[in-house]
Amino acid sequence: MHAFNLQTQPVSLAERLADLAVDALIDEADLSPKPALVDRRGNGAHTDLHLGLMHASALSLWPAFKQMADAAIAFGEVGLPLREAVGRIGREGELAMLATTGGVNTHRGAIWALGLLVTAAALDCSNNTAGAVALRAARLALLGDRNAPRPLSHGAQVARRYGARGAREEAQLGFPAVIQRALPQLRSSRAAGQGEQNARLDALLAIMTQLADTCVLYRAGEQGLRTMQLGARAVLDAGGSASLAGRRRLHELDEQLIALNASPGGAADLLAACLFLDRIESADSLNQGAF
Repeated sequence: MHAFNLQTQPVSLAERLADLAVDALIDEADLSPKPALVDRRGNGAHTDLHLGLMHASALSLWPAFKQMADAAIAFGEVGLPLREAVGRIGREGELAMLATTGGVNTHRGAIWALGLLVTAAALDCSNNTAGAVALRAARLALLGDRNAPRPLSHGAQVARRYGARGAREEAQLGFPAVIQRALPQLRSSRAAGQGEQNARLDALLAIMTQLADTCVLYRAGEQGLRTMQLGARAVLDAGGSASLAGRRRLHELDEQLIALNASPGGAADLLAACLFLDRIESADSLNQGAF
């Protein structure tokens, strides 16, 4: 067949949502300069991560995100069968991620957050506002998975130790760090003409101001958490990442967190969730793939 006679195959809703989820993970990884996180400058506070690995990990999750969306479309409603299907797919996706990264945990928290949001978006693409999608994701997260492994993750152990809200609770509450802080800050910074990269950095900082990031707690305890929250607030109070004073504060925060070996991975996962919700909310119709 002549190449000019080839026709592009239509892209399904599940494929488009998987594309958006992977794009959100890659956009989060590329965003620079993020405090103590892997970005285009380097590895931040990590010794086992680098940008190429983050990209490969994100791409390895595309099949899982697609399967979650397909499951949502097949079941058609929030319920235990869908919750357990998504849990199984997520665990399989985690194994694919670990195989890609050589056993390094790059995106375990993101599989949970973005997996729920992808599933929720696929359930009702006629109502794709960020709040509606987050609410559907919360209803799904509130259901127990009888097949979930019993050992607590590091994040869950830390959340229990410090009385913090972990990734599970954040989802069950409808992602307040995203809906109430990150998205409003992202759009406020955009409206002020700060530029897209600075607006995304400001959204990350808005999450960091209040999030009890279990990644930071695990690596640096309460001192690390206070440093993260107060430092992020100082950047925003100084004018945000687009201002010269804000950039100075951001550089200081980066150095402080690296010295404490404190990397805000939980905030990074929620930034990816923010970017995903922002993209689907700005689309005219997921059915038409208008993004």
